[in-house]
Amino acid sequence: MGLILITGGAGFIGSHLADRLLSQGWAVRVLDNLSSGSLANVAGLMGSGGFEFLRGDLKDPAVAMEAVRGVEAVFHFAANPEVRVSTTNPDIHFGENVVATFNLLEAMRKSGVRELVFASSSSVYGEPDGIPVDESAPVRPVSVYGASKAACESLIHAYSRLYGIRAVSLRYANVVGPRLRHGVVYDFILKLLRRPDELEILGDGAQTRSYIHVSDAVEATLTAWKCCPEGFGVYNVGSWDWVTVDEIADIILQVMGLDGVKRFYRPVLHGVGWPGDVKRIALNIEKLKSIGWRPRFGSREALIMAAKSILEELRGSCDKTL
Repeated sequence: MGLILITGGAGFIGSHLADRLLSQGWAVRVLDNLSSGSLANVAGLMGSGGFEFLRGDLKDPAVAMEAVRGVEAVFHFAANPEVRVSTTNPDIHFGENVVATFNLLEAMRKSGVRELVFASSSSVYGEPDGIPVDESAPVRPVSVYGASKAACESLIHAYSRLYGIRAVSLRYANVVGPRLRHGVVYDFILKLLRRPDELEILGDGAQTRSYIHVSDAVEATLTAWKCCPEGFGVYNVGSWDWVTVDEIADIILQVMGLDGVKRFYRPVLHGVGWPGDVKRIALNIEKLKSIGWRPRFGSREALIMAAKSILEELRGSCDKTL
């Protein structure tokens, strides 16, 4: 087997993908600027045969050219994952997502690399008229993060048509599991570790989301890569159900063994947590199921597993500092 590039491979999903590809016999090169990723996520791979770590930033075209040298396929997971950054620093998402993706595509074009898997997001749909949404739903993002992902999809589609790149864009629901260090699950656990008697919830608690465990997300990623036809394809990646933010709080309180916790809500606009947040989003996954993939865990199971693993990791890191 040949060499695979994972951009953002020291991040949450990217590091799990690196584990899986190496276990299948692929050589893996990880490129990461460590702005949101962590060397701890790939520490177990360092020094092993077939693994290479390259620290660099795709906003530099020369780094992009170096990263794609000799690779067979690219899994593009480099991005800033914090949707809330859109509100205060929209330039971050433009640079980390759009500029980085353009430089990567140019490097692939010039180097003759012809396979790309892109980590997109359900945020491209914005506020859908109903849930679950399928891939034919309008792309109407309401955050700069979602808009940047939609812009990247458009760039990739154009490069696929013009330069023969076989590309697949994966619109992930909320992915959770070990190594997660952003999003509502991580936020709730941190808050409750600091103050186990109260929990601040951004929004009115009725926001609705679908969650998928990272192990299911990785298998979906590999299935789409292997089965996507020539040209450009789009797949939703999620589970078959959805939960509210209040239900997420219930799950985490149960996992942490906490009772009598007072909840404080901080809603804005129509009950969301911040400008650009979405009230209800869940994905129809029938298209991906039609090529042979099935999620093993629903949203609740994924959340329980994720909360347990994150809590264990955080408590373990605290023990090491004592």
